[in-house]
Amino acid sequence: MSADARAELQRRLRWRSRRGMLENDIVLERFFARHGDEIDDALAQGLDVLLALPDGELLDLILRRCEPHGEAGTPAARRVLEMLRES
Repeated sequence: MSADARAELQRRLRWRSRRGMLENDIVLERFFARHGDEIDDALAQGLDVLLALPDGELLDLILRRCEPHGEAGTPAARRVLEMLRES
């Protein structure tokens, strides 16, 4: 992936990651600060799946109140979820 394509992907994902819950915003900002340069197509796909979830469900997953299922249970989404939990 070219540097321009990677930068555009990061901009798109950062814009999509703006949430209604401050807690999610904080975790996602830390994620981008720590892992932003690592984002490739696979991570972007997993992050897209997680960002499609309602705020409360995303926070529950991050805080380990529940485990991922359905699309959020795919390997790419689980990988991003673990990265979010570490952030």
